[in-house]
Formats: sequence, structure tokens, C-alpha cells
Amino acid sequence: MAIVYSIHPETPQKRKVDQVCDALQDGAVLLYPTDTVYAIGCDLNAKSAIERVRKIKQLSSDKPLTFLCSSLSNIASYAYVSDAAYRLIKRLIPGPYTFLLPATKLVPRLVMDPKRKTTGIRVPDHTVCQAVLTTLGNPIISTSATTAFDSQSPAPPSHISKPELFDRFDKLVDLIIDDDSRVGYQVSTMLDLTGEEPILLRKGLGVEAVIGLVGEPEPD
Repeated sequence: MAIVYSIHPETPQKRKVDQVCDALQDGAVLLYPTDTVYAIGCDLNAKSAIERVRKIKQLSSDKPLTFLCSSLSNIASYAYVSDAAYRLIKRLIPGPYTFLLPATKLVPRLVMDPKRKTTGIRVPDHTVCQAVLTTLGNPIISTSATTAFDSQSPAPPSHISKPELFDRFDKLVDLIIDDDSRVGYQVSTMLDLTGEEPILLRKGLGVEAVIGLVGEPEPD
């Protein structure tokens, strides 16, 4: 059974955050709230934990994983950021945006797109996430937990309650963070910043703030 940590949403208790980070450093897998949805994650440097996350989500090895960074300077350690991308990211973070960027050597192969050598990075506008990221000192894998429900689930992802979510992952993860927030269902807005011009790949939470800057997403 997973250990549930009740953490204050505005003033996270240091002792509990430290305990979560100690477990992550030891390879634990975490279910936690973000500024978009509840996510499944682990320390970016924990290979075995990343493999467990993939297994939980039933993701193939060529499916890239997004991870959270604490700041723009932190992003620069894991991705090559052009001047134009830097200016755009600076205007949008922290917030519900995923930036697709060329990966540096610090990004594990288990995480990046194996063909394009790119990676998806977010800087969340979420107090508990930021507390964990700052204390851990490493990025955290972040993949939606609500989309992990299979077709046999009694409720579609958009109607999953927190008790249902916690019950679903109780035996799959090691830790669960509960900060009294509701289960979110809107994914992040995704921007491809690998080229000369930014491309809106996915409309999600906060898209209104960028739609005028980058235009409409490419058609499928």
C-alpha cells in the first residue's frame, strides 16, 4: 500500500517534503498533484523508477516522458534553449505549459524522444511541486495519472474522483501526495520550440495566453 502524505497546499511541511524526497532518491514512484492534473512521477535519475512509471502507463520505450523543472535556469541544464525560446518561456513560466526542446546529455535516454533527441519540460505553478523539486534538487517525471485508467474503468477520466484515483494507484505507487486540491482534468498546453518559430502542438490549460503569440496548432 502507498504511503499518503497530507501536505499543506500553501505552506508545505518541510518534514513531510523531506520524507517524500528521501523516498524519491531511493527510487520511489509518486502520485502527486500539479497545476494541471494529478501525475505519476519519480526522480529523473532513478532508472528503475522510470521503468515502473512506463509500466504503469503501459508506454512503449519510444514514447517520451515529460518532466518538471523548478526554474528556467534549471531547464537550461536539460535542454538547449535558443534566445527566442528563452524569451517565450520566461513570459509563460511558471504555468501549465510543456515545452518541447532539444535535450542535453543530462536527459536519460529512457525519457527523451529517441529519434528527435527532444524532451518535454514544464515549470509548474504549484507550491507543493516546487517545494519537492527544490528539496530534491532533480527534475521529476510527470505523466498524467487520469489517462492511465483503462477502458474497463467504471468512470471516464473526466469524472474520476480523488478517492477513486487514490484507490486505483494505491498498489501501483509507493507514495501519494494529498494537498486537498481537486483532481484536475485539463492537460498542459504544449509548444514545440525546437525550430526557428514556436509551434502550438496542443491546446490545453492556459492556451489563451499564447494563442496570439504562436498561432493555431498544426492540423493532425
